[in-house]
Amino acid sequence: MKEEIQVYLEGHKRAIDILALQMSDSIVRAVELVKQTLSGGGKILIMGNGGSAADAQHFAAELVGRFRLERKALPAVALSTDTSILTAVGNDYGFNEIFKRQVEALALPADLVIGISTSGNSPNVALALAAAKEAGCKTMALLGRDGGSIASRVDLPLVVPVDQTPHVQECHLTIIHMLCDLVERQLFSASEGV
Repeated sequence: MKEEIQVYLEGHKRAIDILALQMSDSIVRAVELVKQTLSGGGKILIMGNGGSAADAQHFAAELVGRFRLERKALPAVALSTDTSILTAVGNDYGFNEIFKRQVEALALPADLVIGISTSGNSPNVALALAAAKEAGCKTMALLGRDGGSIASRVDLPLVVPVDQTPHVQECHLTIIHMLCDLVERQLFSASEGV
């Protein structure tokens, strides 16, 4: 069993190393995009399925609450949290529409819409991101593997080029934490501090 643990952790380390070696420039661009959205009066709408839904909720919670600094709340909404909307839209329009309808209802041109998909091929995320573009929003996606069909459809794809879903998710959470930390520190002075 110790050998299996070591193999898993080596896979995790390789995936995390990719963030430092291949994705730093993309992460910097993501920080700028989130920062510009928030400082320009926009909000962040975030979505995903399963573990990616949990990541979307975690991301929104860190922005609305706080990451490290005591500061004002930042406007962010996870589109996976309202069970009445999800089940009503899923029942009446189909599961592929659950995020799209919310984007159509909530998104304004100043907003940033973020999709999270480990495969890069989640139809409901792709449709919502297309609706966001139609609404004039900027779009970003946290993706895995080769980025799937979503990578070419967003303004900023953050693709973790790893095949193992758990390692993609671990990298997505690391990216989310880096974004929250860097955006928070750039938008608020250290004197408002910890």
